[in-house]
Amino acid sequence: MQVKITNQNESRFLSRKHRDRNTTMNRQLKGKTPRKPPRKPANSQKDPVGVYCRVRPLGVEDEECCIEVISGTTIQVHAPEGFKSNRNGEYKETQYSFKKVFGVSVNQMELFEYVARPLVEDLVHGKNGLLFTYGVTGSGKTFTMTGSPGQGGLLPRSLDMIFSSIGPFQSKRYVFKSDEKNGMEVQNEVDALLERQRRDNNLNVPKPSSSRQKVDPEIADMIKSDEVCKAPDVDEDNCYAVFVSYIEIYNNYIYDLLEDSPDNEIKPKPPQSKLLREDQNHNMYVAGSMEVEVKSAEEAFQVFWKGQKKRKVANTRLNRESSRSHSVFMIKLVQAPLDADGDNILQDKNAVTVSQLCLVDLAGSERTGRTGAEGTRIREAGNINQSLLTLRTCIEVLRENQMCGTNKMVPYRDSKVTHLFKNYFDGEGKVKMVVCVNPKADDYEETLLVMRFAEMTQEVEVARPVDRPIYGFTPGRRNRNQALKEELSRKLQERGGPVEGGVPGFMSIVPSLPPLPSVELTNPHDDITLPRLIEALQERYKIKQRMMEEFNRAASAMRSMLQDLDHNQNSNDKLMNEINGQLMEKDRVIQSNKVEMERLEKKARMLENKIDILQKTTKIYEEDKRSLQQELETRDQRLHRELSEKRRMEQRMQGVVTDTQLKWEKECERRVNAMQLEMQNKLWVKDEKLKQLKAIVTESKTPGRPEPPPRQSRPQRPSREERTPAKRSASPSPITSSTPVRPLHRRSRSAGGEKWVDHKPATSVELGTVLQPIIPNAIQVSTPTEKALSKCDRYVLTHQEVASDGEIQTKLVKGDVIKTRSGGQAVQFTDIETLRQEHPAAPRRKRRSAEANEEQAEGSWTDVETRCSVALEMKAGSNMGPSFEHHAITKRRKP
Repeated sequence: MQVKITNQNESRFLSRKHRDRNTTMNRQLKGKTPRKPPRKPANSQKDPVGVYCRVRPLGVEDEECCIEVISGTTIQVHAPEGFKSNRNGEYKETQYSFKKVFGVSVNQMELFEYVARPLVEDLVHGKNGLLFTYGVTGSGKTFTMTGSPGQGGLLPRSLDMIFSSIGPFQSKRYVFKSDEKNGMEVQNEVDALLERQRRDNNLNVPKPSSSRQKVDPEIADMIKSDEVCKAPDVDEDNCYAVFVSYIEIYNNYIYDLLEDSPDNEIKPKPPQSKLLREDQNHNMYVAGSMEVEVKSAEEAFQVFWKGQKKRKVANTRLNRESSRSHSVFMIKLVQAPLDADGDNILQDKNAVTVSQLCLVDLAGSERTGRTGAEGTRIREAGNINQSLLTLRTCIEVLRENQMCGTNKMVPYRDSKVTHLFKNYFDGEGKVKMVVCVNPKADDYEETLLVMRFAEMTQEVEVARPVDRPIYGFTPGRRNRNQALKEELSRKLQERGGPVEGGVPGFMSIVPSLPPLPSVELTNPHDDITLPRLIEALQERYKIKQRMMEEFNRAASAMRSMLQDLDHNQNSNDKLMNEINGQLMEKDRVIQSNKVEMERLEKKARMLENKIDILQKTTKIYEEDKRSLQQELETRDQRLHRELSEKRRMEQRMQGVVTDTQLKWEKECERRVNAMQLEMQNKLWVKDEKLKQLKAIVTESKTPGRPEPPPRQSRPQRPSREERTPAKRSASPSPITSSTPVRPLHRRSRSAGGEKWVDHKPATSVELGTVLQPIIPNAIQVSTPTEKALSKCDRYVLTHQEVASDGEIQTKLVKGDVIKTRSGGQAVQFTDIETLRQEHPAAPRRKRRSAEANEEQAEGSWTDVETRCSVALEMKAGSNMGPSFEHHAITKRRKP
């Protein structure tokens, strides 16, 4: 008891010391802003990232395989048939080394022993750990992490090992409580009891699921009893509690899978995304995520399965249930030491140790060309590939900083996945990765990328986590306290006498004998004491004789009773033997029925699993159907709009075609009329020539060859005042067609109220004739510009060229200035005027007599008035029409 008193005094002294220290610190920090504690010093010892490889079995036996396991640490990747890896057409085989390679025959238990068991042992000893699966879609990542009925994965086995190790040392519920800032607080037994009563009475708060409740049949046989393992060297003087949380990262947003959303089928509320925060120890955590305290592996896995059903999955061409998000299951183990008495938890927040194990199932990288993704699936695949690319970039920068001594910034913040786990790469725990590969030939190119990333990850080293501090309490105090309680209860039992309901003593059966009188003789002549003693002894002897008789009678009765009992026992034994034989037969029947029931239950679980998968697939198909219906309705509306737009366009084009048709009909009529006018003019000229030749023939008197008429000099052209109007020929007018011809404007009329652009090149020769063009309201330019064209609505181009006879031929090309759709200016030519003038510097050539006769013959109709009328009305049959356009757009120079 002296030791007990000493321990109590020590406990009181320690509690008073902690209370005084907390009071002093609160007084010092009162009114001041608390500062963040400095980062923990980095450990000089580093360990490389553990990378393991698991090869998935082929789905079809005859399918081509591109991966071969060489040894326990090496695999070989070779190109499939039809795939040439270099220009020479030779196959290139590559070998990759890992810490451990698991072939197709490795079971889940062996994988757990190598990969996850060391992380669970570190978790129990207060160290953090990160384990994630990586690979292309359909490579077996979810099966490796979660497992299937009868084959539990890494996650359920880790939970079972944790609770098998700390089972007898767990604290009561709500003794540890989260402070909503990634930390834990300790409550005393009274506050924890009140918290339990409040939560039990509060209907709004969901009650924690008990391990005695019925377990989901899908996860009932994930872990077998013969595969349970425990962590060594568990500190028995600590109290433990386990908290789990489950989140997913979908499209680079964080969602809590354990959060209960209100059920509203009419207008469902979308889940709210969570934010990443940094606690006072510079560790990243998901703010506002739900942390559930669990007390058994079944309860923890039940919570996980509840969140697993909410995870985003979809049906693709490569995988029926393809994960569309990265899932993170976090196991947080809280432990605190007992006080010096070994009875209660030490009420000190600084003494609480929190360790965390994160199990991450990354979504598989995929190519949209192979998966056939459309719409939302393309966006999901893009975000998945982008987050995996960010993870690869962070690993590359870390490797470069460690190997080359650089100090580049690691882009953790580019993705939520890398930002959440940056502390692990900075030395807050061990990091392990399981690379899952599919050996089929279709995944060859993606498998090469995965292998290169795994090979690069092995070269990254992570600082070894620091051991948790040791408190100066005596070890083994829990067991001593338990032994002391048992000893006290035993002593209290002894002091309280026989236990009620026990077997009565012998004195309760034997009647009491008369007491013996006093046998002290004080006088040799005493005659009273001895007779009294003799009388008492005789009385006791008589009682003894009666007791012997009664005993003999009871013995004979007991003997007869025992004989009867022996007889009955023999008969009962025979009956029992018969019954045992029947029971054995019944047991055999029951055993066979149990085997049949187990087979049927397993089959039922498999069927329920298939039904659940089919329901999920049906749900996915229904969602795809609704999305496709919405897309179809959208396309129908777009098609209707396009059809209506097409009808409007057709009507508009019909109007344009009609206008163009009318325009070209008028143009054709004009050209036909012009051609008819030209032909009539030619016929008229020929008639005049024939008349003149006939007159020459009739006037000739000599039958010989007539002398050519003397060459007459070209008469001087009279001035405008002296000019007299010439008489018209008696021949019919050239314009005999009844078709109306578009009237041509003369120059004097065309320059009315319109503004012209007079384009006259610098090399033009001035005309010294009465046909000099005069255009008022004109802007004279040597080169047309867009600025000049924008200010005018008519355009004229002066074009000169030397004809074959040495005369200058001047053409005035006229057109309308119109605005184009792009904001520029365009010229549409509508008319051409042709002028001729003899070049003053051209040498005169001698004309033959035939030309002179022809000139003399043509003199009667080629007078000035006739020639002017023909020139003013544009040369008939000109090829220039309304379709000829000249765009005055400044040509851009090449840079």
